Amino acid sequence: MRYKPLGRTGVQASVVSLGTATFGVAPREGDVDRLVGRALDLGINLIDTANSYGNQARFDRAGAPSWINRPSAEELLGAVLGARREGLILCSKVMEPVGDGINDRGLSRRHVFRQVEQSLRRLRTDHLDIYYAHHPDPSTPIEETVRTFDDLIRQGKILYYALSTYPAWRVVDALWKASAAGASAPVCLQIPYNLARREAELDIVPACLANALSLAVFSPLAGGLFAGAAARRRDVVGHRRWGGRGFSDREIALAEQLERIAAQHGQTPAALALGWLISRPAVATAIIGAESIAELETNAVAADLDFSRDLLATLDEIGKPISP
Repeated sequence: MRYKPLGRTGVQASVVSLGTATFGVAPREGDVDRLVGRALDLGINLIDTANSYGNQARFDRAGAPSWINRPSAEELLGAVLGARREGLILCSKVMEPVGDGINDRGLSRRHVFRQVEQSLRRLRTDHLDIYYAHHPDPSTPIEETVRTFDDLIRQGKILYYALSTYPAWRVVDALWKASAAGASAPVCLQIPYNLARREAELDIVPACLANALSLAVFSPLAGGLFAGAAARRRDVVGHRRWGGRGFSDREIALAEQLERIAAQHGQTPAALALGWLISRPAVATAIIGAESIAELETNAVAADLDFSRDLLATLDEIGKPISP
């Protein structure tokens, strides 16, 4: 496993990390311990979760326990970490709805303070290494949000905070407001980024590079698009996982092109997609939502691959964004 610096923190993160959005569905509750253990054996030292992952109806899947009968992803993770917590960069998030009440969501001081306590309880830990603002909250001034996270740092409940799915202008605004308030600044940004979705290269990546922010990338295989032809036909890949459409003709053509390149180099398309992503500027870690140990092992291989400049250049031409 290789490691990269996480912003200006001095902390080194594994270039492949473990996501937990589907914990309780895939892997099932009884398989979580083995999956987490194998991830640690492979050298993964960052695990990403959220207060909204796992036991919500939107995660339901045919043949899996209903959300009513599933523990949350945080609870499942907390139940298996034990002494293994010590060496981990443990990340969680707040903002998405976690109840029916009007204030059971967002980034208000009231909600964030309540939710960090709930996350710590479920994860059975006394602090989070990184606490994310899961999405922007237009109803809460960013000054309030950065001060709230700064207070949690001062209280020792979190070590750092970060942003997720923020556009470039909001990232820069948060940095400015944190500086003006004399508050701690976010250390990284989590975004979807892959060979099929590269619009971040137009503004987010330059903004992060200019401000020493690292990227933690989710959906590195584009929801299964780059996991191989068989995986693309599953009912739970892409937007179909959330009841949306399948892959577009452009996406499928791009995946088939990647598969041909992979075959020429004796690699899987997933390994090429991940290896390319890990090589990108500002990217510190690619979050893998592995549903099985086999899937985890297959994807973790990319962390140790050393691609030639020619191969990286070939991959870079795939799906290249068009500048405005």
